[in-house]
This record gives sequence, C-alpha cells and structure tokens, in this order.
Amino acid sequence: MPRKISTTPRKLPQQDRSKVTVDAILSATARILTEEGYDKASTNRIAELAGVSIGSLYQYFPNKEALVAALVSQHTNEMVELVESKLSDLFDVPPEVAIPELVKAVISAHAVNPMLHKVLDEEVPRIGRLKQVENAEEQINAMLRAYLERWSDDLTGSRSKGDRPKPQNLDLTVFILGRTVESLCHAAVIEHPELLSDGQLEQEIANLLLSYLLEKMS
Repeated sequence: MPRKISTTPRKLPQQDRSKVTVDAILSATARILTEEGYDKASTNRIAELAGVSIGSLYQYFPNKEALVAALVSQHTNEMVELVESKLSDLFDVPPEVAIPELVKAVISAHAVNPMLHKVLDEEVPRIGRLKQVENAEEQINAMLRAYLERWSDDLTGSRSKGDRPKPQNLDLTVFILGRTVESLCHAAVIEHPELLSDGQLEQEIANLLLSYLLEKMS
C-alpha cells in the first residue's frame, strides 16, 4: 500500500518576515510550474529561485506536494474572493441580470493567472482531490443557493412580480448551474480564449443558464 503523502504545511507564517519568505517560496513554485512543469519543480530548485535556504523552505513545507497544495489554496481563494466581490451587490436583482454577471465573474476568476490555473488543474490529480478545490466550489454554490432562495422568497412575498417559486430540487439546480458555469468558463479561458474576444460565448453561456433556471422557476 503506497505511503500517504502529507499536503499540510508544517507551520503557518506569523511575522511579516516569515510571510515574505513564504510568499517568495510560493511565487517561485508558481513560476517553475508554469514555465517548466510539475516534474521539474523540486524543492531545491524552488528554494534556489526563491532566494531562501532549503532548510527555511522545510520549516514551512514538508515536501513539494504540500507546496502545490498551498498554491492551490492561495489561487482558489483569489478566485472565490473575486467572484464574491463581483456578486455581492446582486442579491436584489432578477436572474436575467444576475446570471450574466455570474458568468462574467467566473470568467474573470479563471483569467487570474490562467497558465498557473491550467497547470494546477492538470497536476492536482497527482496528489489527490484537494480539499481547497472542493471548498471553492462549495462557496460558489452557497452563493448561488443563497441568491435563489432570496430571489424566490422576494418574488413570492411583499415585492411579488409574479409567482416564481423555488425549484423543487434546489440542491440539484444549484449543482447543475454551478458545474455548468464552472466547466464552460474554465474551458473557454484555458482552452479557447479566442472565443471570448467578442463576448458572444459569454452571452451564450448566460442564455443557457437562464433558460434552464427560468424553466425551473416557472
């Protein structure tokens, strides 16, 4: 039975100096991953590029896998924060407005260092399904669910604009919406960025999601 590889940091930086050291290590990891690939990203090469001793690196990270896990966490947090910041003011607008903005936000999130995103997406299976990736998906799905619950409640309450109830299976609806927007936006940004140049694909994704959602809420 293969030995389970730890992806947990040995310790977290507390002081400004240690935070600078960890940031340098993660930046060096990202650079090597994007320029040369996972196999070339040894801890010795990362430490050298970061300008720190290998001992300093091992104070925080026990192995390369833990470094990649930390980079995934940092990158996914940046993506989720971007989506949250763009959608935070949209809870009171109808789906016809909110869904196109959701698509724009997810596309923008995937466009945060797309080369790194591509490498991490390809290399994550080597060290298992990281909890950070699952958490990011759960956070975006939670925003979708909260929006659908609030919008449906508003429509059937004092600000009614017609009887548009919640989908019968809200969990399933959120799952389909979340996975669809994530998969299509990921493929567009990472595999076919040329399709995003005129905004047509962005609009088509939004139309697809709206058609499904409004049918479920009719």
